[in-house]
Amino acid sequence: NLMPRTLEGQITMEKTPSYFVTKEAPKRIFSMSKETKLIVVVRNPVTRAISDYTQTLSKNPGVPSFQMLTFKNMSTGLIDTSWSAIRIGIYAKHLENWLQYFPLSKILFVSGERLVTDPAGEMGRVQDFLGLKRVITDKHFYFNETKGFPCLKKPEGSSRPRCLGKSKGRTHPKIDMDVVLRLKDFYRPFNLKFYQMTGHNFGWE
Repeated sequence: NLMPRTLEGQITMEKTPSYFVTKEAPKRIFSMSKETKLIVVVRNPVTRAISDYTQTLSKNPGVPSFQMLTFKNMSTGLIDTSWSAIRIGIYAKHLENWLQYFPLSKILFVSGERLVTDPAGEMGRVQDFLGLKRVITDKHFYFNETKGFPCLKKPEGSSRPRCLGKSKGRTHPKIDMDVVLRLKDFYRPFNLKFYQMTGHNFGWE
């Protein structure tokens, strides 16, 4: 057990991008603590898939094109859901797995888009969800034009602000609009189901 002991009045947080899409994770976390609160950051699955590919491309420039990896058959438009970049964005499917163990009241879905446009607003929701006083506000953020993301202003006694690492904010490769539109059509029913399940419209249409 690698989780540290949590004393009264403390909150222990742990994160990984793979929990939400790992089939075994809900049961294991539920077995560890039924009172666990879950925070899931989601973004437009089409943008997320392209971002995923961009990161892979930066590490391995020889990978096939985004279009080749997206489709099992380009002429029929059959999407390859075995490719993790595509599969991860089928949020409704993953959420069904979690709802077998945790009620919706224990899960907060944070908009990845709003984290960029209104970081203080989304962090306010996070603090409310965790039962914390709202201490992180607008004054703690500034927008980094170079990265295209908000950064945390430097805390007192620190020499530099806290920004996302160099793996974030990379320029995405140009993807054919027909591919993007086909992906939008593919994800649309899953997105609508996700909106219904969460009671929140993320506006990805």
